[in-house]
Amino acid sequence: MFINITKIDIPKILVDILNDLKSLGAKPILVGGCVRDSFLGKQIKDYDIEIFDLNHIEIIQKCLEKYSSVKLVGKSFGVLTLKIDGYDFDFSLPRYEQKTGCFHQDFEVFTNANLSFKEASKRRDFTINAIGYDYFNNIFLDEFDGIEDLKNKKIKHINDTTFIEDSLRVYRAIQFASRFEFEIDKNTKKLCKKLVINNELKFLPKERVFEELKKLLLKSNRPSIGIKLLKEFNIMDFTTNAEIIDNLAEILKDKDFDEFRKLYLFYSCLTKNLEDKELIKFLNSLTNDKKLIKEILLLQKSILTKDEKDIKRLSLKLKVEDLIVLNKAFKNDIAKEAETIAKNINILNTPLKALVIGKDLIALGFKPSQIFGDILDFAINLQIDRNLTKEDILEEILMHFKIII
Repeated sequence: MFINITKIDIPKILVDILNDLKSLGAKPILVGGCVRDSFLGKQIKDYDIEIFDLNHIEIIQKCLEKYSSVKLVGKSFGVLTLKIDGYDFDFSLPRYEQKTGCFHQDFEVFTNANLSFKEASKRRDFTINAIGYDYFNNIFLDEFDGIEDLKNKKIKHINDTTFIEDSLRVYRAIQFASRFEFEIDKNTKKLCKKLVINNELKFLPKERVFEELKKLLLKSNRPSIGIKLLKEFNIMDFTTNAEIIDNLAEILKDKDFDEFRKLYLFYSCLTKNLEDKELIKFLNSLTNDKKLIKEILLLQKSILTKDEKDIKRLSLKLKVEDLIVLNKAFKNDIAKEAETIAKNINILNTPLKALVIGKDLIALGFKPSQIFGDILDFAINLQIDRNLTKEDILEEILMHFKIII
């Protein structure tokens, strides 16, 4: 949704900071996502400010330190970060970059506060991210017609030469197209596909790729847009139907799940039809997060049924609601019945409560040992399969394991 705004409302704390910077002779300009998202009517918590006409990062840092703790992110980049009142502020000097090698980090950075806004904006990826806002003059600086591209829902690169120097921009084009439901300009598409064909994406750190895919999945109402583009660009080909991934996104809108949980559900959905070896290979190429991989593999190996005993056992391994959500995305009828059962016995998101635990075995006279696990497994099986009371389970344990007391 494009809003034809004439100014950007910014938090009072930032107004105070901008005034302080101006008093030092600096010219602060709001840039990037905060400007773009203002035109799209989105809530803004992150603000990027580029500081012109003042080359001394130390002076800027001293100015900011009276508000809160300041972090310098790489002296060569000249970026200062400040977190305050629930906002994230990034203050940077205008810069230009020169590629020095094949890898993503192979850039030489030159800061220069005397650059014009147009010169400083050339390094940016897309026109919609190259709009500036001059708070004191209440004017938008739009050297590359980014506002027009926002109106027309277009993802368009700024410069052919600088664009292909950073192959991560292929993923950025895809995730922006997916999040905003914009169309990628045909010339930008050509450059993206050229980078793929030339194998430039192989030099990217998987952590950076993972972050772009994370934004695609978690910030899109219809992540299928991005998934289709990944296939069109010959980057990734998921066999899961596009409708299913959008079903999942719609379901997760109403769930109070953290990002980690949403992510492993998305990847479980996307990789549903992969064979074990192929799945593990893909996950390892995606991330080093062993916990995330473990959750995905566990979900892929688990089958939801409407049998109460099966659901109880599932609850001991994973969150039953995860399997229910995935089955709802695939529109499997079993999901509703399983959900009712899990809710009735209060194991939707918590494991079945074991009637017999370690201290009960000690009370019976057993000494802590490796066999405790076997006895507790025996106890939980009696609880699930025969629905025995705690007292009956303890009697059965004494009968079967009395020789080791």
